[in-house]
Amino acid sequence: MFEGDDGAQFQCSVVVERLNSSGQATKRQVIRKAAVLLGRNEFQEIILRVHDGKVPQSYTLKEFQLFTRFVKDGKCTVKLLPENIQVLISDCPPHLLNIFLKTLSIKHQAWQTSKPVTDREKLKACLPRSFETISPLQQKDVQKANELRSKVNAPVLSRGLVVRTGNKMTGGPQGEQVKRPRTDCDSSPLKALHPSKKPTLSLPTARKLNKEQAAVLSAVLSGKNVFFTGSAGTGKSFLLKRIVGSLPPKSTYATASTGVAACHIGGTTLHNFAGIGSGSAPLEQCIELAQRPGVLQHWTSCRHLIIDEISMVEAQFFDKLEAIARSLRRSTEPFGGIQLIVCGDFLQLPPVSKGKDKAAFCFQSRSWRKCIHLNMELTEVRRQTDQSFISLLQAVRVGRVTEEFTAKLMKSAYHKIERDGILATRLCTHKDDVELTNDNKLQQLPGSVRVFEAVDSDPALVKTIDSQSPVSRLLQLKVGAQVMLTKNLDVQRGLVNGARGVVVDFQPGKLGLPRVRFLCGTTEALKPERWMFKAGGGLYLSRQQLPLKLAWAISIHKSQGMTLDCVEISLARVFERGQAYVALSRAKSLEGLRVMDFDPHVVRADPDVLHFYSKLRKERLLLQASMNEFVGKSNKENRW
Repeated sequence: MFEGDDGAQFQCSVVVERLNSSGQATKRQVIRKAAVLLGRNEFQEIILRVHDGKVPQSYTLKEFQLFTRFVKDGKCTVKLLPENIQVLISDCPPHLLNIFLKTLSIKHQAWQTSKPVTDREKLKACLPRSFETISPLQQKDVQKANELRSKVNAPVLSRGLVVRTGNKMTGGPQGEQVKRPRTDCDSSPLKALHPSKKPTLSLPTARKLNKEQAAVLSAVLSGKNVFFTGSAGTGKSFLLKRIVGSLPPKSTYATASTGVAACHIGGTTLHNFAGIGSGSAPLEQCIELAQRPGVLQHWTSCRHLIIDEISMVEAQFFDKLEAIARSLRRSTEPFGGIQLIVCGDFLQLPPVSKGKDKAAFCFQSRSWRKCIHLNMELTEVRRQTDQSFISLLQAVRVGRVTEEFTAKLMKSAYHKIERDGILATRLCTHKDDVELTNDNKLQQLPGSVRVFEAVDSDPALVKTIDSQSPVSRLLQLKVGAQVMLTKNLDVQRGLVNGARGVVVDFQPGKLGLPRVRFLCGTTEALKPERWMFKAGGGLYLSRQQLPLKLAWAISIHKSQGMTLDCVEISLARVFERGQAYVALSRAKSLEGLRVMDFDPHVVRADPDVLHFYSKLRKERLLLQASMNEFVGKSNKENRW
């Protein structure tokens, strides 16, 4: 697999079809492992090259259509209009495909600003044939493309198509679609290129990985079984999304121990993937359950299994999955030869105990050590920027609270964090407290209630959708309702998952969409957004709803992965180790945090987990020391 991030080349499956005048394929070539490259020929024209390892095929991209509806699934189609050939790309890492399409779009528009070479000029030039991989996107390409866009009022890239003829842009049959066997998801995968979303093009602005995150991604792409961990706010979910987008979709299954965590990474729950119910049945019975047709296909086609929030996966369940994988895949290799990418923080929420016995952590399972090749830790905190607050949180994480930190947290009880009518969200340990608080506070507000009902892709499976969706089926709002965003809408403007606001009014008209004033200073009318979920048997489900939830209170469990800028915490009813840390680490800053009735005794870390992390760090230091020694010896030998 190509690991370049410049959008010029990648590996995937390709089908090349030659079509007749009625659009039917007369000749079809399937290349299961193809290298796709974007380059230029001797006349600086853009060339799409498809290489099957033997003979490369090159296509000049002058007049073409793009079908990009399924980019999230690693699929798109390039249709060459004069030649009536279409190149169907599938099983491409979505992150690379996104960059490839943006590179193609901007480079092609930039090329259109130059004078075209006529056939006569080409013959007279007598240049030898050449092919050079296209250079990465630069600001000058974007400027050229935007100059052309300002002259020609036409879309650059839409979900349906792009048509370009020489130096002109023309419309085409908007209804034309390329059929795909996958979901009919209509969320646009390339929003950055929608004319309705962004009037001008720009360079891809995806957040860069830091050195630690890049090292994890590199280890994953090299095929190692990796466990990576880190304290809250070190970008574990961000990295996980990048990993998901860097692996081929057909053989990659993204899972998490909880539905909400699975939704964050666009995957399904680990239990859904496994297809063995709660996993409490004997192993033989679990193997039988996993042999059902829809479930068995998961196990046999999976080459990369991602598990998020591993801290909540119980050891016995992990061992059972490992044994099932070996049995179904008929392999003696650990986990049946499936590459594992495991993520989480064992110092956060532990597995749920069944009965009186304490549930064992995943790292205590029999199969953990033989399954995980590499343990890596992210240490750079991105959520908080105040170093003293970061130090406080790191101390709470390992269960140590000094007198200085205790005094700071007790003093925070007097913080006035309300502003512009936006009240602090109370973080609760129990779900029932959350529902009661939000319902009571909403009823106390004057005025009538507006009810917003979600549109679900399959109302019969509402329970499955509810378990994974960050938004409820019914949302009740009033003017003055305290709300929080449940989706990243505009990171630059502070409209992120967890951003706090208050409903100021409702727009006139039938929809009556709410206008929300956020703590970041912006007032926004919010329209419904779509969430996609994967259910058992490869089924895709969706929910369309306003990206809001009531925010007088939220549970600690539901707050995982969120960054809260205005939060009040009561730790009196903390019942789990790690719960106090999860609650406190949601806060963006100490100034935006109010801790009621703080008691240092509720700050506890599991001794087994502390021992596990201590061993990890020792192993890492030993490895680092041996690498330094090896490099030192090599340098010494080279000098001689």
